Amino acid sequence: MQEAKNTARALVRIGYDGRVHKYFRGPQARERFENEVRVLRFLQERGCHFVPRVLESDDQMLYLVTSNAGSRVEHISDTKRAKLFEKLEQYGVRHEDAEVRNITYDERAGQFCIIDFEFASILEAGHPASPEMRSVANREEWRDA
Repeated sequence: MQEAKNTARALVRIGYDGRVHKYFRGPQARERFENEVRVLRFLQERGCHFVPRVLESDDQMLYLVTSNAGSRVEHISDTKRAKLFEKLEQYGVRHEDAEVRNITYDERAGQFCIIDFEFASILEAGHPASPEMRSVANREEWRDA
């Protein structure tokens, strides 16, 4: 497996089969894990095709396996970035960390995708946004981590 990210918050590896293996760690790891799984499943149920699919998860190990959503994007216009995250909101999810670092490009599908939903909020009634997770997402120490 190839290591894609190794920070205080997560270890992410890409398997030889292309699947993405993410281990959550650090502060609020359980909450971030549970939120990401919940949001991705919510988006899956709504047919959102530009986010990773949950393939496997382990609540004890805080381990998530998703489909691969392509390669990270280095440059994208502010207008395109904003439109992509606005499109996500049409599916009922606000990302809460709408930065270029969370955008990929899937060459197979020929589209931009969004990743890393650990701080995202479901906007529908019955799925309240978590002020606690937004607060953590906005802390300076998490930026680029």
